[in-house]
Amino acid sequence: MPGLKQDQVKVQVEEGNLLVVSGERKREKEKDQGVKYIKMEGRLGKYLKKFQLPEDTEKISASYQDGVLTVTVEKKPPPEPKKPKMVEVKVS
Repeated sequence: MPGLKQDQVKVQVEEGNLLVVSGERKREKEKDQGVKYIKMEGRLGKYLKKFQLPEDTEKISASYQDGVLTVTVEKKPPPEPKKPKMVEVKVS
C-alpha cells in the first residue's frame, strides 16, 4: 500500500473471524495548484479487501512501515493428544 499514510490504513476483525483491510488514497490538493497532469502514476480512491481467518486464531497484530502492511495472525497451539488409558486385565 505504497503512498498511504498510517492513518489512512485500517485493519479490523469483524464477526465470524473476518479480517478487513481498507484504505483510501486522496489527491493532495497543495501539490495540484497551477499544475496540469498528463498522466499520474498510482491509483486514487478506496481499497477494501476481506480475508476469512481460521477458527483457531488467538492474536492478531498489524504494522505499517515504508508502504508495507504486515499482518501477523497467531494460531492457538494444537491440543496435546490424549494418552490411552491402560486397563488392567485380571485372569481368574
